[in-house]
Amino acid sequence: MSSTVIVGSQWGDEGKGRIVDLLSGQVDMVVRFQGGDNAGHTVVKGKDIFKLHFIPSGILYPDVTCVIGDGVVLNPEGLISELDDMKSKNIKVDNLKISCKAHLVMPYHIMLDKADEHRLGKSMIGTTHKGIGPVYSDKSARSGIRTQDLQDLKIFRTKLEEELKFKNAIIEKIYKMEPLDPGEIFNRYRDYAKRIGKYITDTSLLINQFLNLNRRVLFEGAQGVMLDIDHGTYPYVTSSSTTAGGVCTGAGVGPGRLDEVIGVVKAYTTRVGSGPFPTEIKDGTGDYLREKGNEFGTTTGRPRRCGWLDAVILRYSAMLNYMDSMAITKIDVLSGINPIKICTGYEYEGKRFYDLPCHQTILHKCTPIYEEVGGWNEDISGVKDFEGLPAATKKYIKRIEELVKVPVSMISVGPERSQVIIIDSSVKKRLFDRDKRSTLIV
Repeated sequence: MSSTVIVGSQWGDEGKGRIVDLLSGQVDMVVRFQGGDNAGHTVVKGKDIFKLHFIPSGILYPDVTCVIGDGVVLNPEGLISELDDMKSKNIKVDNLKISCKAHLVMPYHIMLDKADEHRLGKSMIGTTHKGIGPVYSDKSARSGIRTQDLQDLKIFRTKLEEELKFKNAIIEKIYKMEPLDPGEIFNRYRDYAKRIGKYITDTSLLINQFLNLNRRVLFEGAQGVMLDIDHGTYPYVTSSSTTAGGVCTGAGVGPGRLDEVIGVVKAYTTRVGSGPFPTEIKDGTGDYLREKGNEFGTTTGRPRRCGWLDAVILRYSAMLNYMDSMAITKIDVLSGINPIKICTGYEYEGKRFYDLPCHQTILHKCTPIYEEVGGWNEDISGVKDFEGLPAATKKYIKRIEELVKVPVSMISVGPERSQVIIIDSSVKKRLFDRDKRSTLIV
């Protein structure tokens, strides 16, 4: 297969970065297709820990082309910080490409994001204050500024000054804050243009050129399905399309180009910020998962809410993404917990739901229906194959497959590349196929 999509199957933070990192060594291109620096991927390489928010995880492989796609909203300051971090660790960044159609996060987006969350008070969404919602709003309102505008600073300045007339009116009259100076912003973004201008190109054309040559392309999503703007727990969602379908618009490829979808599933469930979370654990077990699993946001450092695995959510995710397989992560964190619970359905006012309820009130107020499976005490971080796992661990994995009706292809038992068990023969063949790849000059 020439293309693979990696999506988060829950509320994000499933460990997509380490799966993308594992697969990146055997592909020619990695494409980030949506989101901004409101999400991050943590990748461990030896003693180095990389926290990536814009740059695709494939950047750690010098011969892999890394693309920031059309659907991404880009904060140049954040990207430059990542580029500098990569260079300080001797990581090559010349293989980075930025879509000329990606929208720019501007200072007023961040300012308005923070101000609006403060206005909402107890009803706040729980955003990362990165300006993501406001920049996607401008994109839909057709008043956004794109990376290509950095290549014609006269156009950039005109658009900036026009937009600031409106944004400063909101900042001053509604939020009672000091207006922003267009000259100061222009000078700052002019400097950004000097740093990142050489990476900007028509990435949708480039991606399709790779696919036409049967090159291997990996599409990397941010966040998770339950944060999708259309299909997630609205309004407690992000502002982009986080499902596999978002690849088509966010990368500029037709649906027939997508060969395989792998859903990354954390062995338990977490979410950051506000919103419904039926299986949330509010006792010592939740604290145990948080500490042992290091469940603190890559972007904000906020503690993640922790809960039992929710098969209702996973079935919904499998349906929306038409997943070919699942990659289970952080199953080692469950060692020492007995019994382990799995949510198989919800109950609300005497009715049982085994598919995700359409009405948000039900999801907010439902009671999860649990089944229990036996736990294990063994340290599984050094296990190299499926048969080497404890019987209880294998039973837990098999039960997930039965409930979701999707096979498991990979199991992560730790943060290192070597700590992923490959149990699907087709995935294993692709991972360890060392055939020489053809060369494409880009």
